[in-house]
This record gives sequence, structure tokens and C-alpha cells, in this order.
Amino acid sequence: MNRILFVDDDPNLLTGLQRLLRPQRREWDMTFVDGGEAALGMLSKGPYDVIVTDARMPGMDGPTLLEEVRRRYPEIRRIVLSGQTEISLTLRAMRLAHQFLPKPSDPEVLRVAIERACTMKRVLASESLARVIGSIGDLPTAPRVYSELALALSGPEPSLDEIGILVEQDIGLSAKVLQLVNSAFFGQSRDITSVRQAVSHLGLNVIQTLVASVEAIEIFDGTGWLGEFSVDEFQRHSQVTARIASSFPLPRDLCDAAAAGGLLHDVGKLVLACRLPERLKEATRLAAERQQPLHQVETELYGVSHAEIGAYLLGVWGLPTPVIEAVAHHHNPLRVPHQGLNPVVVVHLADLLAHEFEGLSAPVLPEPLLTELGIREQYPAWRERAREAAIDRSLWAQCPRADTQNHTKDLPACI
Repeated sequence: MNRILFVDDDPNLLTGLQRLLRPQRREWDMTFVDGGEAALGMLSKGPYDVIVTDARMPGMDGPTLLEEVRRRYPEIRRIVLSGQTEISLTLRAMRLAHQFLPKPSDPEVLRVAIERACTMKRVLASESLARVIGSIGDLPTAPRVYSELALALSGPEPSLDEIGILVEQDIGLSAKVLQLVNSAFFGQSRDITSVRQAVSHLGLNVIQTLVASVEAIEIFDGTGWLGEFSVDEFQRHSQVTARIASSFPLPRDLCDAAAAGGLLHDVGKLVLACRLPERLKEATRLAAERQQPLHQVETELYGVSHAEIGAYLLGVWGLPTPVIEAVAHHHNPLRVPHQGLNPVVVVHLADLLAHEFEGLSAPVLPEPLLTELGIREQYPAWRERAREAAIDRSLWAQCPRADTQNHTKDLPACI
């Protein structure tokens, strides 16, 4: 049974919350405490799966409590409740909470958020890995993007369109804005999977606070292990994959989800490079020696690959399910049932094609998948569209292995 800790300084609100959640008693072991100190005392007595705390409390407020929880118990999923007039507290919690809910929160919205947090625990069998990922508040930002964003935001009239284009050039920032915009706190009536739309919905105040809070990537400046992990190639490959994914014939909402999945499909590598570099180093070395795909070696060594690690982080952060599924299964799309073309299939194909167009691998015809979905005849035409959609001289110019002979025009992506 999942154990949930609720924290609020108002006893009346706690009583009301307890009454509203009474139907969950058979599924959850719930504890209600009145303040941050009481919460830490309760956590010291036994493990909990999820903590739900009010943002504004006297003494130890919600962000301060969540900072302590992240430091001491990073495996606990963290949810913050904040009033719409408490935007400053919400922004303080930006790097600390996994999900943000409005206060008062609809009981069903709260139930779904908690249930989803509990479900993610079952996705990753490794408790130690869950602790590492749970401690992540945000992902580092590449220095170039950080500098350009800071400059753009400091101008007299920053353009949200310009900011959106810059944000989607960085994998860590893209994941963060999608986390924020899809939280119930920001009140969107539908899932948003477009990075540029996310920036537009969040507005300059939130983006400025986000950029001010993130760190430029220190390990990419030579202070940590990189080995064969090139940040430039990582960012470029992710963007090319997103552009290719956006070229497939999907409805607009699925196109956005596929493009976001393509952009974030390797985010688990960024997690490993930042937090478990030795694991990435060893897997990369063996993959090169054996001439095997990295994800196969990772699974053999550790029981999980960067695909599942990235999907787990995005799931804890509350990103839309189609994006999470595309990231989780982009190496093995046949692990999940399909009915025609969908973001999982598209991201898998886009990843293969991006590696081919970048000169990183020989052409691959994924016969089993194409046959199962009945799309073998359409694939050659889609492949040519993908080649055109992948063209972006700013990305390809730094890729000497890429064959740019036929790259003559630049088509917009839907990310």
C-alpha cells in the first residue's frame, strides 16, 4: 500500500482534505500533519512514497520543506499545492517539486497526480536509481543557450517567439518548460507538447525565473567525464530527430507529441552524464568494443537503459503520456501494441533516420515494424520527406560525417 504524507498548517484544511480523500483509504496509507517540522519528524520514522505540501506555511514553508525532503529522501515524489496569488512561492518550488497543483485543488486532480506519482515508482525497479533521479530538480543548460537566453531576456522587449526558439535548442530547458506548463497549477485544459507553445503559455516572468535558476552545464566545460559523449552532437541529434519526427503524416496534436518525444528521446543520457558518469562511461566503452547499441549494453549491465531512465524522469515530472511512451520505447517500439502510426513508432523511425543522415550508422529498414503496421510501401516516401525536414544548416555545419550534398532547403518543424 502506498504511503502518502499531507502537510498543511491549517487543521481545518487538513480535516477537509482527509474527508475528501476518504474513498482512497483502501489504496493509500495517509498521514496528515500540521507543518514542516512535523512532516520531517514523521518522515524520520518510516518511508513514504509521496509528500503533498502546502506552499505557504509559517516557519518552514513548502519550498523549504521540499528542499529538505529532496536532500534527505530524494526517492519520495514531491507535490506542492499553491494558491494563484502565491506565484513567487510556486516559482521558488520550481526546482524542488515534481508536480504543481493549485490550491484549493479538485479532489480528482489531486488523486490522479498522486496515483501517477505512485505508478512511476513501479516503473523503475532500482531504488538507488530512483533516488538519483528523484534528486534532480532541473537538468543543466548548455552554456551557449544559457548565454543567448540571458541576453534575449535582458532586452527591452523580449519576444516570446524568439525565447521559444532558443528554449527548444536545449534539451534540459525544453523538458522543464513542458513539466511546468502541463502542471495543474498553470490551468491548461489540454496537454501541451509543443515547446514553443509552452513558452508562450508560461510567459516571460516564469521563463526569466527558470533561466535564472538553472545552472550552465559544468561537466560540459571539462570538470566531469564526457568520453564519447559530445554535448554538441547530443543536442544536434535530438533536434534533427525532432525535425524528422515532425515530418511524418500525423494529426497536429500527435505531431507535436512525436516532435517532443524526438527532442527528448535521449534525455536519459543527459541524466547519466550529469549524475552517473561512470555508468555511462563503462557502457559506452563496452558498446564500442562489442559494436553493439548502447541501450543493449546498458540493459545487460544495469537492467535498464537510458531510454527508461529518461522516461522515468519525465513521468515523475508529469509530462504527457504520449511523450513519455515515445521516450521509453524509442529503441523497442514493438514492446507496446500499436494501431497505425503513432508517436512511439515515429520517434523510433526518426531516431534511425537521424543516425543515418548524420552518418552515424548505415541505412536500416525496420522490416518487422513496417510489416506489422502495414506501412512498408509508404516508408520510402516518408524517408525522403524526413531527409528534407532534417535539413538545417546550423545543425549540419558542425557534423563532418553528415552527407550534406543534397541538402538544399530548410523546412520548418512543428516543435
